[in-house]
Amino acid sequence: MNNTIRRASVFTLLLVFALLVRATWVQFYEGQALADDKDNRRGAIATYAEPLGNIIVAGESITGSARTKGSDLAYKRTYQDGKLYAAVTGYASQSYAPTQLEGIYQDLLDGTDSRLKATLDLVTGDRADPGNVITTIDPDVQQAAYDALGDTKGAAVAIDPATGRILAVVSTPSYDPSSLTDANTAGAAWKKLTKDSDKPLTNRALRQPLPPGSTFKLVVAAAALEDGLYASVDEDTGSPDPYTLPGTSTVLKNENPSAPCENASIRTALRYSCNNVFAKMAVDLGQDKVRAMAEKFGFNDDTQDVPVRAHASVYPSGMDKAQTGLSGLGQFDVTATPLQMAMVSAAMANDGKLVSPHMVSQITDSGGDVLKNYEDGTDSDGSTDTKEIVSSSTAGQLRSAMETVVEQGTGTNAQIDGATVGGKTGTAQNGKNNSKTPYAWFTSYGKTDGKEVAVAVVVEQSDAARSEVSGNGLAAPVAKAMMQAALA
Repeated sequence: MNNTIRRASVFTLLLVFALLVRATWVQFYEGQALADDKDNRRGAIATYAEPLGNIIVAGESITGSARTKGSDLAYKRTYQDGKLYAAVTGYASQSYAPTQLEGIYQDLLDGTDSRLKATLDLVTGDRADPGNVITTIDPDVQQAAYDALGDTKGAAVAIDPATGRILAVVSTPSYDPSSLTDANTAGAAWKKLTKDSDKPLTNRALRQPLPPGSTFKLVVAAAALEDGLYASVDEDTGSPDPYTLPGTSTVLKNENPSAPCENASIRTALRYSCNNVFAKMAVDLGQDKVRAMAEKFGFNDDTQDVPVRAHASVYPSGMDKAQTGLSGLGQFDVTATPLQMAMVSAAMANDGKLVSPHMVSQITDSGGDVLKNYEDGTDSDGSTDTKEIVSSSTAGQLRSAMETVVEQGTGTNAQIDGATVGGKTGTAQNGKNNSKTPYAWFTSYGKTDGKEVAVAVVVEQSDAARSEVSGNGLAAPVAKAMMQAALA
C-alpha cells in the first residue's frame, strides 16, 4: 500500500513539474510568438482600444480615429484625402500589418513606444497617450502632383534640394486606405486591390524601380566631367553618328534623325538627347567609373530610408562593352525610382551636394513635446548625411546644360515664367524589342529668388497614343505643375 501511494505521489509530482515546465516555456519562450499570431486578436483589441495618434501635414491631421459598432475593436483608423496621401501614410488596419509611415511609427501611434510612458504608466502598466508624426510634405505640391498625374499610371517625388525635405510623394493609381481599416470590410477590399492589375498598393514613387532612359544621361555626363574625359559641357565629344555598339553590328540611332548629334558636345547631346554620344561616353569611361558615379548619387543602396525603405535603384556590373554602352542610355539592366532621379536633380541644384532626403521632420508626444527632431541634412538615425557628389564646377555646367534642355531642347513643356528651370527628359524602352508602351520620364529643378525644388516624374502608362509618349509630352507637364506649386 505504501509503495502504491509512493509511486502515485511521485507520478503526480512529475505531472505537476511537467506542467510547470510547459507553462514556463509557453510564457517565456512562446509568448511573443503567440502574441504575434495573426489569429490572436488580443493585440488588435489592445491597439484599437483607444484612438491612434496622427500623421500631420502642414499642421493638419490627415488621419483620425472613429468608434466602431458591434465589434470588440473599439476604434478604427480614418483618413482625410486618403487617396491623395496613401503613398505617404500607408494604412493601419485591424486585419493587416501597417505600411509606410503607419508601419514605421506603429509603436508611437498606438502609444506603446517607451518614450511616451510617464512614471505612473510604468507602475500601472497602462498604455500611454499616443504620439504624432510631423511630415515635411507640402500639401500644395502633393495636390499638384496628384491632379497632374490624373488617370495615368505613374509616380512623382519632389525634394527641397537645400534641406532634403521631401515635399511630395505620389503614386497613381492610388487607393483609399480607409477601405482597409475595418476588419469587417477589409477582406473584400484587400482582395479587390491585390487582384487589380494596376497594383494600386505599390508605392511607385519609392518602391518600383524602372529603366530611367535618357534621364540617366545626367549621371554619365557627371562621370565624364568629374573624370576629365571632357573639360566642359561645350567641348566636342568626337562621337560618330550613328554609333555601332562595340563587338556587335547593332547601330544606335537617335530619335530625331536631323539632330546635330555627330561630335556633339554634352550640352547639345543633352538638348537633343543624343544616344550615340552617351553610349560612346559610357564605353569610353568604362562601367566601373559610371557605376562609381551612380553609387555616389544613391544607386545600389539597399538601405535608403526616408524613413520608409526605398527600393534600391540599380546600376549593374559584369557588363560587356556593348551592354555598358546601353547602360549609358539608362537601358539594359539600369533601373531607378522617381525618388532616385529626384535626388540626381537635387544634387545638381544644390551645387553638387546631396542632402539626405526625408519626409518626417519630428515625432512628438500627445502634448506636442518633441521626442525626436529629424534635422535637415541628417539621416534616419540623426547622423549628418550631406555628401558632395560632384564639384561645384561640374554641377554648374550641368545646370547650364539642363536649362538649355528646357529653354531650347526636349523639355520645353517644363518652362515656368519667372523661374529658372533645368531638366532632362527620358523615354525608356519597355518590353522585348520595345513591344510595350515606353516609360516617359522627366527629372528637373526649378528656382526663384529664395525658393528651389527638385522633381522627378515617371508615367508608365496613359491614354496617349504611342507616338505621343515622351518625357516632354507626358512627364514634363506634371513636373511643371509641381514646381509651380513649390515655388509659388
